[in-house]
Parts: sequence; structure tokens; C-alpha cells
Amino acid sequence: MMRNAFGYILGFLVFVAGIPALMWWVSGKPFPWAPTLPWAVIATILIVFGLALSIWSIVHMKKVGEGNPFDAYNHEVAPRTKHLMTDGPYRFTRNPMLLGIYIYDIGVLMWIQSWWPLIIFAVEITLLTLQVRSEEKRLEAEEKRLEADFGDEYRAYKCSVPRYFLK
Repeated sequence: MMRNAFGYILGFLVFVAGIPALMWWVSGKPFPWAPTLPWAVIATILIVFGLALSIWSIVHMKKVGEGNPFDAYNHEVAPRTKHLMTDGPYRFTRNPMLLGIYIYDIGVLMWIQSWWPLIIFAVEITLLTLQVRSEEKRLEAEEKRLEADFGDEYRAYKCSVPRYFLK
């Protein structure tokens, strides 16, 4: 139970609080600061939608998959899933948690309205994409692990559902 909670707390601290705080700090904007009305509305919608997608993905994976996919560079942070997720948010994208975080971050960037935080976002996307796609370099990369755990079922799913949102 404690290890499971640790993974969720770590995810919250890094992705929901830490990276946006770093983006804000790099922007040099005062805190609190709010953009003009149309930007604030668009940013809020993206932030809420991105968080909702990530939370839906986590809850769905916990209930149906009976675990969590959170392996961080060959270190298991939370118990691994027991069942392949192909329904719920996973019917649209193989990585709904990451897609949700990216949408959330785009909302944060729109709220902040500064170019410098784009560097943080680009680094985040690069590191997370390497984590997901590094099956050639590491035996325990996420997609290799899923192939090992779920075999042909995962390979068929991988061919029919995009990694993020475009096939």
C-alpha cells in the first residue's frame, strides 16, 4: 500500500506541481498572475481536461488493470498492471496519462504566456518520450515490458491504437 501511494505522490509532485512550478519560475512572471479573459478560459479548459484525462487513466488502470504502469527508467515505483488496458481512455491512446499531462502543461503554458517555459516543456516531452520509446536500448522499457507481459494481445493493440493521439 505504501509503495503504491509513493508512486502517486511522486507523480503528483513531479508532473502536477513541480514541472508547472518550474515553468512559472522560468517565466519570471509574478505570483499570482492571470492572463486576460479569453486566454484564461482556454488555459483553464486545457488544464482541467488534461488533469481529468490523467486521473481517469490512473483510476481506470488501478481498477481494471489492478496496478500502475509507473516504471521510471528501470525502477518500479508502483506495482505493475496485471491486465492490458484497451478500453476506457486506453481505447483512444496508448498513453492517456502522458497525453493528459501534455494537455495540462499546454494549458499551463497558455496561462503563463511566456516563451521560456517552452524549454522545460520540450525537455519533459523528450525525456518522457525516451522513456516510452526506448525499447531498443533497455529491455525493461515500457512498451517492451508490455509486450513481455501481454504478448500478441499488446502487439495487436499497439498496431490499432496511436501512442498519443495520431496514428
